[in-house]
Amino acid sequence: MKPFDEQQRLQHALHELQQTIIRNTPTTGTHQTNIPLLSIVRAEEVSEPLITVYKPSICIVAQGAKTAMLADQTYRYDPHTFLITSVDLPIMGRISEASSTLPYLGLKLSFDTDVILDVVSMMDHTLPVQAETGQGITVNAMSSSILNTVVRLLQLLDHPDDIAVLSPLIIRELVYRVLQSEQGHVLYPFAVTDSYSSRIATTIQSIKQDYNKPLEMEQLARDVNLSSSAFHKHFKRITTMSPLQYQKTIRLQEAQRLMLTEAVQAADAAFMVGYESPSQFSREYARLYGKPPMQNVQDMRSLLVDSNMSVE
Repeated sequence: MKPFDEQQRLQHALHELQQTIIRNTPTTGTHQTNIPLLSIVRAEEVSEPLITVYKPSICIVAQGAKTAMLADQTYRYDPHTFLITSVDLPIMGRISEASSTLPYLGLKLSFDTDVILDVVSMMDHTLPVQAETGQGITVNAMSSSILNTVVRLLQLLDHPDDIAVLSPLIIRELVYRVLQSEQGHVLYPFAVTDSYSSRIATTIQSIKQDYNKPLEMEQLARDVNLSSSAFHKHFKRITTMSPLQYQKTIRLQEAQRLMLTEAVQAADAAFMVGYESPSQFSREYARLYGKPPMQNVQDMRSLLVDSNMSVE
């Protein structure tokens, strides 16, 4: 239970954040801001699940709630919590609480892991690196220090001339606050050269870059100086899925994007993302999205138009 004064500070900061997001979202939907890598969202109804790759990010809800699903794990966050992703992950996100009277208000800020190392190098103590690899996604309790920092960052939207100078400083402060939080230590290993976490992060970038090529597991393990068993163990611990499952999810997400934004036919999209069999592609697509490719794309197109949401 937080002390009463902490609760008061949280409520005050939350109110300020809500008002700032409302002021900068003239319509419902996702809005990219003038602050690099920061997007804000306002929605008046719950959403269908949408898979996007979350880069290392902090995700905050000012009103309502959101659910993030990764493989068979579900993470719910709301104004009392925040989500951290430490590595690129294909997450199925869904706004789970929203209405016209109490719209969902949220934000996502992505960041470069180099910022983490810069901040850690200036801290008075070294954060412990866990012997076991941590998950690449966690939900953490919100604090007034984190929320107040986020409020000051978003308030720069009202002073665009200040963004270039002040936003990098406030983002560094936010990273510092997150590192001090309950689960903040999970961020550090991903920015430390040659840690298990950073090695798997390197593999993830390779899979993302060559997602349409067959996976060579032994080579992937050798590339990061790990045995095959250690490679699979650390990969699954970080991403909650196997390398093959990760690649499959990336492929299917890219296929959906091609069909949705470039009007590519399902069979063509299947070959473009690396499938040799259109029927296998359709089966795996329906298993992930719940509907056959073209039906899902038609439904998604209508949903995105109605809600003014974007495919990231």
